[in-house]
Amino acid sequence: GADMESPSLDLTTFILSVSAGAYMGLGIAPSNENEEPKVNLDLARHNIDLLELLWEKTQNNRTADEDRLLSQLLLETRMRYLEIKNRV
Repeated sequence: GADMESPSLDLTTFILSVSAGAYMGLGIAPSNENEEPKVNLDLARHNIDLLELLWEKTQNNRTADEDRLLSQLLLETRMRYLEIKNRV
């Protein structure tokens, strides 16, 4: 078979992948193109927890860009999680 080109995996790509799971759980992004976004707070919490783990475990090993990205995503996903949780 033909070799498939996979995107290079770096910390930024991984952070964005985890945050996509959080956004899906928050109902901000659909899990697939044919579905309306649904809220799944367990999925959101799990992925936010992963972002927090990445924050802790990569301390002093992130570039300035990775630091800003992860900090911004944590702030945004935590705020949205609390907004949605308090609405339910």
